[in-house]
Amino acid sequence: MSQDTQQVPGDDRTARGCSLCDLPVPEVPITDPDVDGAFCCRGCLEVQRALGDVEGDEAEAIEAALEDEGTDLEDVEGETAFFAVDGMHCATCEAFLEGRATTVEGIHAAEASYASDAVRLVYDPDAVDQTQLPDVLSGFGYIARERGAGDDDEPPEAALVKFLAGGGMFGMMVMLWYVLFLYPTYFGYDPIVEFGTYDRLYIFSQIWLFTSFVLFYTGYPILRGAYVSLRAGMPNMDLLVSVAALAAYAYSTLAMVAGRTDLYFDVSVAIILVVTGGTYYEGVVKRRAAGLLSELTESQVEEARRADDGETVPVGEIGPGERLLVKAGERVPLDGTVLEGEAAVDESLVTGESLPVGKVPGDPVRGGTVVTDAPLVVEVGEDAESTLDRLIELLWTIQSSRPGVQRLADKLATIFVPLVLVVATIVTAWLLVTGAGVTAALLVGLTVLIVSCPCALGLATPLAIASGVQSAARRGIVVAAETIFEDAPEVDVVALDKTGTLTEGSMSVEGVFADDGNDPDDLLRRAAAVERLSEHPIAAAIAEYAPETGVDVDGFERDRRGVTGVVDSDRVVVGHPDLLRERDLTIPDSLAERIAAVRDDGDVPVVVGWDGCARGVIVVGDAPREEWKDAVETLSRGREIVVITGDEGAAADRFRDVDGVDEVFAGVPPEAKAETVRRLRSRGTVAMVGDGSNDAPALAAADVGIALGSGTKLATDAADAVIVSDDLGSVAETFEIAGGTHRRIRQNLGWAFVYNAIAIPLAITGLLNPFLAAVAMATSSTLVVLNSSRSLGPKR
Repeated sequence: MSQDTQQVPGDDRTARGCSLCDLPVPEVPITDPDVDGAFCCRGCLEVQRALGDVEGDEAEAIEAALEDEGTDLEDVEGETAFFAVDGMHCATCEAFLEGRATTVEGIHAAEASYASDAVRLVYDPDAVDQTQLPDVLSGFGYIARERGAGDDDEPPEAALVKFLAGGGMFGMMVMLWYVLFLYPTYFGYDPIVEFGTYDRLYIFSQIWLFTSFVLFYTGYPILRGAYVSLRAGMPNMDLLVSVAALAAYAYSTLAMVAGRTDLYFDVSVAIILVVTGGTYYEGVVKRRAAGLLSELTESQVEEARRADDGETVPVGEIGPGERLLVKAGERVPLDGTVLEGEAAVDESLVTGESLPVGKVPGDPVRGGTVVTDAPLVVEVGEDAESTLDRLIELLWTIQSSRPGVQRLADKLATIFVPLVLVVATIVTAWLLVTGAGVTAALLVGLTVLIVSCPCALGLATPLAIASGVQSAARRGIVVAAETIFEDAPEVDVVALDKTGTLTEGSMSVEGVFADDGNDPDDLLRRAAAVERLSEHPIAAAIAEYAPETGVDVDGFERDRRGVTGVVDSDRVVVGHPDLLRERDLTIPDSLAERIAAVRDDGDVPVVVGWDGCARGVIVVGDAPREEWKDAVETLSRGREIVVITGDEGAAADRFRDVDGVDEVFAGVPPEAKAETVRRLRSRGTVAMVGDGSNDAPALAAADVGIALGSGTKLATDAADAVIVSDDLGSVAETFEIAGGTHRRIRQNLGWAFVYNAIAIPLAITGLLNPFLAAVAMATSSTLVVLNSSRSLGPKR
């Protein structure tokens, strides 16, 4: 930390927010002569020092990254509303919903992200009512709901039953008619079953009816995707599949009316069922994996208790200046100031600081933090806001403005679809010009459309993703956003949260040291007996570490720096060294050196004494995970490792000189974590690993967000992948699976395009008819299925 850091009285920059995170700066802002701007804390200043003073190409890279976040909406005037939208599955959905919303009078701007199923609208409340906004976004297969509303989606098993009972049943009936009546005639044989009394047109009309159901009911999501891609001007795989299926359907309908028998309704059915089946399979696998998250916690406070009458009311009814009673173990509902009481407050969920902070009357407290050991009376601040609610708002802003990564297949489709349509049109037109019959020309054009498509290309991505999701789930990793398979293999920087990620995230005893002549076991026994009467997190750690002895404690007293009580006729004092000195207990020099060493290591020294003298020290801290060094070493291969933490001093310094760690940003508030990640994106693709609500905006801002399963629901909602097993070593496995899945997608697409390179020329020359094209298509699809089903790794 620079020794030149200073606070400049009267600096006019106090009128603005922090130059990094936009939080209010103190009356005397944190500044440095070497760093432009005014900051809310030294952590933000140090991030700006490392990442903000850039020029040239690096500055342009930062600007590009920020543009990707859609920050231009901040300049649009109006109310902001956030919605979750079901049904988005590609980048064209984003463009379609944004364009559709902004055509409505009163809606000034819109941002959508299919990666997080989130949409943000800026609107004029005088022109359009907020309750009408979900209807604006709903339709064409999209269903919009208020953020936080319940998930009414049907379970994957119900969707699969609908698929099989609907399209599957009618598809089988179509194929039965073909096997009995049509396929044999294609090879010069008589039908297996004679038409007999059945009129040929009647049979064909049945096939047409069943095919229509499969195409327009089962295939509706594909057709909708094609329509959306046309409206958005972004051709995708749905468009390619739809063109082939509709072309075969249209040709066959005309041929049926004309009395011909060369009908290719079976091609339409096969295309729709195979591609839809692959998509449903992908969805089923993803939903089953997501079921592993059912036990994760919710942290937002919804009710508050008034101090004057004890009445519990919704947080929305609380105004500035009201007095709230917060009991031990409860969350502070809104930001405010302590009026009465003294307590330790656990701020780790909101700020990322691992050690509880003592609060006395006059101290500020943040909404979302936990009062641990004694009740507090809090006066609500002027904004009547919660820090946790601000983090949630920030999370939704980032999620809705982060565009999803366009699938590789869809990127290719933007070129391939127009090319195929042009080729099919030119070939058909050429044959007509050169004297070929209309039927022959149309058949060749149809064959080009059929072989160019669909099934292999349509299955290439969903089956590979489903395999990747399944492999991850077997290793205790839930894939929440399939975009991770595109982004994770390209990660250049891995940002690691400290508390709860590199460390255990909770207080634990790391050692007991008794001064000369004292018994460590007796020291721990006495300390634990007194601490069991306190709810402080440090007290809980000591009580849990020590064996239960049933020792009686008399005269228990609580102090904000520790506790005291009579054990074995001696008044035992446990807590901060200053508490012991205040109670006239001397601290030997040898013990004072031990206390200093414990603090240098970033841990908390809990001093224990009685009978006029300190007897020893219990070391308590947020211990690093056992596997953290191995995990960092693995992740650092070919990547830069950055640690971001709300802690300062020794608690952060212990990570600076570790092999594999390139940089440590200490004292960074939660709002600044997201901005830090954005700045890091100037160095390349960034992955963020965290666990708490304070990490959620940063997880969303990163190209790849990975949450540990011990974290909050807010963090897991923001992440692209969740480590349910809470094993830091699984982060590297996440990258391994993502890389393998990405290679599998490329292999599938590569084979599909090799197949097209062979089949399209054969179709143009007339060597393939639609039936043989369908057979070749089925063979290609089978190879894609077999390649996708190969294991990506062993089950743990």
